[in-house]
Amino acid sequence: MTDKTSSPRQISERLASAWLTPLVCETPGNDTDSARLDLMSNAWLGRLTGNISPAAMLNAYGDWVTHLALSPSKRVELMQKAWQNWWRWYAYSRDCCGTDQKTASPLCIEPLPQDRRFSDPAWEQWPFNAISQGFLLQQQWWHRATTGVRGQSQHHEDVVTFTVRQVLDMLAPSNFLFTNPVVQQATLASGGSNLAQGWINALGDWRQSVEPEKKSEENGFCVGKDVAVTPGKVVFHNSLIELIQYTPTTKTVHATPLLFVPAWIMKYYILDLSPKNSLVKYLVDLGYTVFMISWKNPQAEDRDLSMEDYRRLGVMAAIDAITAKTKTKQINAVGYCLGGTLLSIAAASMARDGDDRLASVSLFASQVDFEEPGELSLFIDESQVSFLEAIMWNQGYLDTKQMAGAFQLLRSNDLIWSHRLNQYLLGLPEPKSDLMAWNADATRMPYRMHSEYLRQLFLHNDLAEGRHFTDGKSINLADIRLPIFAVGTVTDHVAPWRSVFKIHRLSDTEVTFVLTSGGHNAGVVSPPGHPHRSFQIATHAENDQIIDADTWQKSVQRREGSWWPAWESWLRLHSGKRISPPPMPLHTLAAPGKHVMQS
Repeated sequence: MTDKTSSPRQISERLASAWLTPLVCETPGNDTDSARLDLMSNAWLGRLTGNISPAAMLNAYGDWVTHLALSPSKRVELMQKAWQNWWRWYAYSRDCCGTDQKTASPLCIEPLPQDRRFSDPAWEQWPFNAISQGFLLQQQWWHRATTGVRGQSQHHEDVVTFTVRQVLDMLAPSNFLFTNPVVQQATLASGGSNLAQGWINALGDWRQSVEPEKKSEENGFCVGKDVAVTPGKVVFHNSLIELIQYTPTTKTVHATPLLFVPAWIMKYYILDLSPKNSLVKYLVDLGYTVFMISWKNPQAEDRDLSMEDYRRLGVMAAIDAITAKTKTKQINAVGYCLGGTLLSIAAASMARDGDDRLASVSLFASQVDFEEPGELSLFIDESQVSFLEAIMWNQGYLDTKQMAGAFQLLRSNDLIWSHRLNQYLLGLPEPKSDLMAWNADATRMPYRMHSEYLRQLFLHNDLAEGRHFTDGKSINLADIRLPIFAVGTVTDHVAPWRSVFKIHRLSDTEVTFVLTSGGHNAGVVSPPGHPHRSFQIATHAENDQIIDADTWQKSVQRREGSWWPAWESWLRLHSGKRISPPPMPLHTLAAPGKHVMQS
């Protein structure tokens, strides 16, 4: 019961306190009550906006609208273009009405090379040819409307263009039964069974979204049975990692062991998929002693883990454990994606401190300079980072769905709308592969670490500009004097290869760079024999003149096939003589360990 002597104001304060208390979490630093209120309100708002900062969107669209209003010539150009497009579309539609297929009028506009939505011959029939052409003309007009506005900032232009493209992709005629001739033909041919199957597929996706632990079971690739099956043992663990040592398969091995540092944003078995796609197995079978870091999937109680914790408890703890176990003085280290960024930080720290336990460093699709981070920068500005921090503060981590959603939007046609078309309208079974199964097995990121990563690296570019600190002292990438092997992938949306290429400018050592076909994941998972693979490779010696990325791409010869053998040849030069394999522990947890099983 309420105390009768309490004032109405005190009662309302108590009620407000009771309502807000479940959301209040301990935060690092000296947060005031007002700051906590800001964080809580933003966290609640994020549930309604899909974790997108309204202020960031208003700033971007306000910038666009204001400068468009100040550009009468641009507005006149857009009105002229709208009239021209309408007239072209009208003339095309009129001509197509009474024209057979063999004498069809030339198209008003060709789709972009990567746009395959209207490639089926059914789209050439009336009225679907007119519908698709009208959509493509609209798409072209909106691109003109949102780009090239004098005075608009480049970041805001990118945000507006991107978000408008997402709306247009959502409204594309290929996404709807009544405007998609391919779906209509499939419906007539199957008597509607495709739509019934599509409904079943949609329900299955919904069930997996609320019960994600069943995803790996239903996609046919189970961790430890179908993927992550290379034999090994967990030889070390702490509060953040498990360190896996893989069982040798050769009578002798190279003396210098190899450590993989995968990104904490992903499960490590991207590097140990099914046996035919496993880089780990490929190396073990060639006589390398391979170790792998398996990161813990953080929970709310891990909210205060920092970037420095990931360096100390991750990379450095693994190096300590490997050198102690194998009795070797040096190891080769490989970092993938954010793992490569962290490995670069660790290597620079070791160089500063005179620690020479690294023999070489390999960086797969890893950035150390974030001035041009690619399309991910669309989601990274001060407003968006502050909003995201509030969401992470409230729950203690960045959720897997929040991160996966951002990556899907970067390739929405391929990862969102084509999926809905094929599975929901055409009723096709979802294609299954080990890489797709891994891609669905996402991880979380702790609040403090991800906030530091976004601010220090993405926003302020501290690592490239010499302002990043470890153990209270600054580090310099130019201190790394080890041989470096860096890999970029041509269609990488996460770590654009031109950004990865900047390791040449920031290091003062020999750099061998590979540019391979494929994207951020498929370009790295490129075993020998994989069809349609090619790469370019060149070594930049310590005193060679540095050229720009585009000149490098034009001047270096292209080779067919996988880049793995080229890297292995390079790695062999830094791996010492062949010796007897180090002993494997008998009574420890078998690979893939426990951390990789955490959902």
